[in-house]
Amino acid sequence: MNVQNPVIEVSDLCKTYDSGHRALDNIQLNIERGEIFALLGPNGAGKTTLIGSICGLVNFSEGKILADGFDVHKDYRQARSRIGLVPQELCTESFETVLATVNFSRGLFGKAPDAAHIEGLLKDLSLWDKRDARILELSGGMKRRVMIAKALSHEPSILFLDEPTTGLDPQSRRHFWSLIRTIKARGKTVLLTTHYMEEAELLCDQLIIMDKGNIIAEGSPQSLLRQHFKDSYICLNREDLDDDLASLGSRVEVREDGIAIATSNVEKTLAELVALNINLRSLRVRNPSLDDLFLKLTGHHLRE
Repeated sequence: MNVQNPVIEVSDLCKTYDSGHRALDNIQLNIERGEIFALLGPNGAGKTTLIGSICGLVNFSEGKILADGFDVHKDYRQARSRIGLVPQELCTESFETVLATVNFSRGLFGKAPDAAHIEGLLKDLSLWDKRDARILELSGGMKRRVMIAKALSHEPSILFLDEPTTGLDPQSRRHFWSLIRTIKARGKTVLLTTHYMEEAELLCDQLIIMDKGNIIAEGSPQSLLRQHFKDSYICLNREDLDDDLASLGSRVEVREDGIAIATSNVEKTLAELVALNINLRSLRVRNPSLDDLFLKLTGHHLRE
């Protein structure tokens, strides 16, 4: 991936745990400043170890990482101050007010109080009206916004979001997508992990797919799909499953939500289905998705 202005530079990164498990195997990664970047992969792929290494929370075995130009080992304080981290778990001081907990987080990084910055931040996150509310009084979505405010309180250039919309309803998830785009528009680089295909495809400028400690694909969602797929899919209801479909060979894939048939010629495949006298209750034609790419490259669906 050609990166002109990297904010994160990872070179020859390896991590082997005491058990002998090699969680990261010679990772090479450059992330462009000011983009939304996704780290995708099945459980155990190495995403958490990679994030922990970049944030200075994991002692990697070999390699070098620069965060906004600072070595995460040699210049730990400077590098860490450039990063805001929002974990998946809601970890907030339940009895503190929103304003107090965000101000406290800023102070942890040695930053002088800045009422104007905190006010602007809380307004951007639609939290200003809740500034005097205690955390325990907030909804789950509001608590997640507070965690983002804490992560941005010290004015980092990089924001990590670990599955930020997990557990949110569809409407709240879309609100968060808008919020993430706003954060990018403010000049931040946003790195996120997610198990939602639509989220990665709609939000991210670039992404990597990891498996077994390696990066197995990288690029924009659109370029990766063009690179790996030439076929479309005819999708049928599960009730249409019939032994006769076996004649279509490896093109047929049975999934939780129905049957997908890969085809480079939709009309020809439909004619084949008609010839098999299959009772087609309904069907649709769709283009490949990131879930298809995941399945092809790792053998897993994205949300497994």
